[in-house]
Amino acid sequence: MDMTGRLWSKATTAIPARPADEKRDMTKGLVTVFGGSGFIGRYAARTLVEKGYRVRVACRHMNTAQDVRLAGAPGWIDLCQANIRNRASIERALDGAVAVVNLVGILFEGGPQSFESAQRDGAALLAEVAAEKGIRTFVQVSAIGADVESKSDYARTKAEAEDAVREALPSATILRPSVVFGPEDGFLNKFAQMTRFSPALPAIGGGKTRVQPIYAGDVAEAIALAVDSEGAAGNTYELGGPRAYTFNEIYDIVLKLVDRRRFKISLPFFLARPLGYIAGAVWRYIPPFSWGMLGEPLITGDQVELLKTDNVVAEGALTAADLGLTHLESVESIAPTYLWRFRPYGEFSKPADA
Repeated sequence: MDMTGRLWSKATTAIPARPADEKRDMTKGLVTVFGGSGFIGRYAARTLVEKGYRVRVACRHMNTAQDVRLAGAPGWIDLCQANIRNRASIERALDGAVAVVNLVGILFEGGPQSFESAQRDGAALLAEVAAEKGIRTFVQVSAIGADVESKSDYARTKAEAEDAVREALPSATILRPSVVFGPEDGFLNKFAQMTRFSPALPAIGGGKTRVQPIYAGDVAEAIALAVDSEGAAGNTYELGGPRAYTFNEIYDIVLKLVDRRRFKISLPFFLARPLGYIAGAVWRYIPPFSWGMLGEPLITGDQVELLKTDNVVAEGALTAADLGLTHLESVESIAPTYLWRFRPYGEFSKPADA
């Protein structure tokens, strides 16, 4: 049984197989998705297929992405080995494509992966090659808070990537999602996991920072609409869910769903930042073979810097509604379908105050 229930099933409805000739007649063309083997990429690949596009998923490690093929009928999704920092591999990945989606991004630096190389330089090179090949439909997935003046390297390089893409391709569409959630996320799942071993949850900056989480399936729908719509070319859209929450409110939702009681400890920014930088430095400089043993850092100094600013859709910005996406899933409707696994007694135990 699918552990995520009805809503996840809706996002993963199988595409019925069609005869080979009919496939060629009905497809709208080939879309190359860089970063398509990641969290959002798996949703994007399926949604693009549903819209009638063939998808080529460009990824560094094909052996870890074979399951992405299952997002569509045979022949509609294929894999291609590519590195966004390598021009020759990008050229191969874009052969025959009518559109490009760039989902490559990292939340923290480690080994050879830096914000500059993965987010800024990679996006610039990808857009440059796409322009050379005459591809005008380009979707760059950025983030709310992208700002060339930001003290956060993540936010700064996201903004620099936007500028580089627009310089090469003025017709590019920029999508800026807030925090993205879903069954495989590193957001709600991380907090729920922390409740298993920690007696308290850290409320950095008092837990007052606001976020506007958006469901991964809705981000995928926005990507497909941006590829499909000529009117989206050259625009920037900020993507947020139905409502904004403080981190304290997010903690309350998670604690209720996992049926655990934990304290929230206020951690001032001036204390959280050095702790985050130590954790980030340890991760960045340890050998790559150690990553699986240590797991991801709980917080980095750069992420603490991001938490100083609300991550919500700006007033007056173009939004998902302007793309034609009017119904957005909420945290309350999706999170219960997957956070049950963190309850002390499993799926069929009910929270005490339910």
